[in-house]
Amino acid sequence: MLYIKNESNNPYYNLAMEEYLFNLGDKEDYLLLWINEPTIVVGKHQNTIEEINADYVREKHINVVRRITGGGAVYHDLGNLNYSLIIKNDYKGDYDFGKFTMPIVKALDKLGVKAEQSGRNDITIDGKKFSGNAQFISKGKLLHHGTLLFDSHMEKLVKALKVSEDKIASKGIKSVRSRVTNIKDYLKDDISIMKFKELLLQYMFDEDMDLRIGQLSELDLAAIESLKIDKYLTWDWNYGQSPEFNIRKSKKFESGKVEALINVKSGIIENVKFYGDFFAKGDITDVEGKLKGQRYEDDFWVQAKELESYFKIKG
Repeated sequence: MLYIKNESNNPYYNLAMEEYLFNLGDKEDYLLLWINEPTIVVGKHQNTIEEINADYVREKHINVVRRITGGGAVYHDLGNLNYSLIIKNDYKGDYDFGKFTMPIVKALDKLGVKAEQSGRNDITIDGKKFSGNAQFISKGKLLHHGTLLFDSHMEKLVKALKVSEDKIASKGIKSVRSRVTNIKDYLKDDISIMKFKELLLQYMFDEDMDLRIGQLSELDLAAIESLKIDKYLTWDWNYGQSPEFNIRKSKKFESGKVEALINVKSGIIENVKFYGDFFAKGDITDVEGKLKGQRYEDDFWVQAKELESYFKIKG
């Protein structure tokens, strides 16, 4: 197995590296340990809008990116360590999470922390979740990756993932919120996340004599950068891949309350209708028509700014 050192904190680059290694036509197995700057990572089949607190994410400049595995949305920051294993898939049955989470449990035990597997793909301490895991299987390969909350900002985690009050009806897979905790709170010694990363690498594979340091070529790095730009940084991947959903939003104008019922498919507004007890100056179906075919934006009322002239009453 090759351990690829990766010091990048850019989530778009890190997920591109993971996918690039997964798609390589070689026979190597790979291990990655990586840390992202503040980011929400949504599952492949999720509705991005439904999983994030858009106002908070925008205010705090939190990245939003979609991954290629299923499961729920997770919050990453510089206090969270991620691990990825890319191996040949000789196991033909259902997803096997325990094979990959048990080395984490054993490594933490050597650090004096009693962790246990919970459910299908979580790891907990005292019943509180610190690790969520996901997998992707394709063409004889398996990608397993997971989060390890070490010293994350729990307040920011909760606020960033809090669903807004907008009423959303979606076909996407919704995240299940759990009580979460940090590993650092259970350690006897006060260590940094970089020291934890070092110890985890040592304790997870202290019996694996085949763990070697791998090196990526300049061509590899250039291909990863291209994948980052062409896919992971794009609106189409991060928002446009969302399942079809309906969302109801409301706002008070001078002439009354306005509700918007919006149908969105592949991130594009298919239809929109305005309701309410308002008095409008002009035919608002003109605005409805202009919004059709546009990308749905987090701040819909800014996108529909033309409404101001329809609903604003000057005394």
